[in-house]
Amino acid sequence: MQKLTINQIIKKIELEETFEAVSDDYSFTLKIDKYVPFICGAVHDGHQFRKTLWNNCLHTEYDRWFEEDPATKLMIQSFPIVIAGCDSRFEYDLNRAPESAIYTDAWGKQLWKSPLSEKEKELSLQKHANFYKIVNELVSKIEEKFGVAIVYDMHSYNWKRWDREVPTFNIGSGKIDNQRFGNTVELWRKTLSEIKLPNGIKSTSKINDVFKGNGYFLGFITSNFKNTLVLATEIKKIYCDEYQQILFPEVVKSIENQLKSKLLNHADNFYNTHRKDV
Repeated sequence: MQKLTINQIIKKIELEETFEAVSDDYSFTLKIDKYVPFICGAVHDGHQFRKTLWNNCLHTEYDRWFEEDPATKLMIQSFPIVIAGCDSRFEYDLNRAPESAIYTDAWGKQLWKSPLSEKEKELSLQKHANFYKIVNELVSKIEEKFGVAIVYDMHSYNWKRWDREVPTFNIGSGKIDNQRFGNTVELWRKTLSEIKLPNGIKSTSKINDVFKGNGYFLGFITSNFKNTLVLATEIKKIYCDEYQQILFPEVVKSIENQLKSKLLNHADNFYNTHRKDV
């Protein structure tokens, strides 16, 4: 893996070079092993939280971990194109627009002892802007090369706070062109329902059950690229103990291994179906 500036990453994408890099401010990683018509993303995988914010933060390290999406990058790490955040959403949220990316409170609890300085805000928002410069360049290149693209936007959610049964997988389709892509969304739902989980964990999947797919990552791409579908995919945190902060690596690995074939088959189906549209 290389450490590269934003301009160096953009240049490599323009030249269709393969590489694996971390941004020079260590805020995100991007791997391109091969240029293919699908991208995997894990924008909430990160847990880093810069030290200048520690003493001013009212949330504990566990509070932050609880609301992040740990191990979502691990589930998709084998695919050719993977982009993932390194920083905690509590520093700045890549799945929110710039004007709301820096929290003042989080899940009903005030976040900062005193308001952040403009300097601290600017540092966080520059990282947010840099990430989306690369997203824009990456999706532009994939659409240019293949005509269409699909993005698997991987998240997780805390299920124990719900007072009803919730699905193992949830796909949010509220902001996408369902007339054009509805069959692809349903096929993804069916594909996820077929994942077999260890330890007797039930596997179910629904569309717009717990989340509708209103994140900025999906919204940014959908607004700027008419031939790219983003599938906001939430997995119930059955792969960890959300209260004890323990990951279950056998569950994470099982999901990763099954996605290797299932996601690839789904992406192939999407490309073969929709490349004729353009």
